[in-house]
Amino acid sequence: MKNHSITFAGRNKRGRELSPIKNLGLLLLGIVFVLPGAALAQVKTEVPPPVPGAPKVIVQHIKVHGASLEGNLEHDPADRDVLVFLPPGYYTHKHRRYPVLYALHGYSIGAEQWTHEIHVPQTIEGAYAQGAKRMIVVLPDSKTVYGGSMYSSSVTTGDYERFISHDLVSYIDAHYRTLPNRLSRGLVGHSMGGYGATRIGMKHPDVFGVLYIMSPCCLAPHPLGSPNSPQEKAFEQTIAGLKSPADSAKLGFFPRAMLASAAAWSPDPHKPPLYLDLPVENGVAHPSVMARWTANSPLAFIDQYIDNLRRYRAIAIDVGDLDGLRFDTIKLSQILDKYGIQHSFQIYHGTHTSAVAMRFQYHVMPFFSQHLCFSQDCK
Repeated sequence: MKNHSITFAGRNKRGRELSPIKNLGLLLLGIVFVLPGAALAQVKTEVPPPVPGAPKVIVQHIKVHGASLEGNLEHDPADRDVLVFLPPGYYTHKHRRYPVLYALHGYSIGAEQWTHEIHVPQTIEGAYAQGAKRMIVVLPDSKTVYGGSMYSSSVTTGDYERFISHDLVSYIDAHYRTLPNRLSRGLVGHSMGGYGATRIGMKHPDVFGVLYIMSPCCLAPHPLGSPNSPQEKAFEQTIAGLKSPADSAKLGFFPRAMLASAAAWSPDPHKPPLYLDLPVENGVAHPSVMARWTANSPLAFIDQYIDNLRRYRAIAIDVGDLDGLRFDTIKLSQILDKYGIQHSFQIYHGTHTSAVAMRFQYHVMPFFSQHLCFSQDCK
């Protein structure tokens, strides 16, 4: 029996492998994000049509304190915005408990903006109307001063890996009628959130029991580029005048993404004002810093967590056939296949962002409806 299924929805355009990275600017494309220009602002996605008579969910905007984020050197708030989508009938059926789906947003946006990209609550309601079982859906905001936490552990950004896997889960279990069981907790994420779902999923099978990875970024380490390239020199000139992390707000997408990656993966508490190390500084390449980035790349550390991945009740991965991230996503599926870890893998027709709302209603919600435990007796 095959360990996973690969479905090609629409046209499959895998294309050729990308040419070798020749400078640090292109390095960023490889190790951080391969996104179209539209991703710099609010993206537009295909949206499923509303389902007439779909049951309405209850939307709550709350704050969750992250003890794991206290004292971060970026001075980002430890009290994080969180959106909670309670299922229809939550306050009517007062003794009923529900599984919880934790959904992680991508880079440069927060939870509120992601609601517009995946078009919730409409897509949640549409999934319920089409037969999905009812659950609590939680969207935490993990946007930082540089645009994203990478859901990693760093004294500079704070420990977002623990915030998601411990602080947030503990809060939701304490304040809502959940089924406080790993088999009743799902984790999904897109882009940077897909990286977060991969990273956190590998390390915390004691917390989550079902995993869905959407178009993950940052999976693979890539070779260091030339320290004397025009792109690198321009980058260094750009950040030279920064007096604090907050000054980065005036920078473009890629310089901020580089700083976000460094803050998450190569923090330096003795290096104010940014408290981070870069792979290239003052025209000098630092392979040791690149090694620290590599150590945070899931395709580099996945072999350590194979037994953890075997504990999942179900794993799904998807990516668009026009998404530059598809090559590393395919490699992730191939590694799971090599180790005999059952999972579903789908390449659908679309770009990095074009189909994310459609996927959420027609694939993500039904997947967790099928595989999460909806009983208090799950083992």
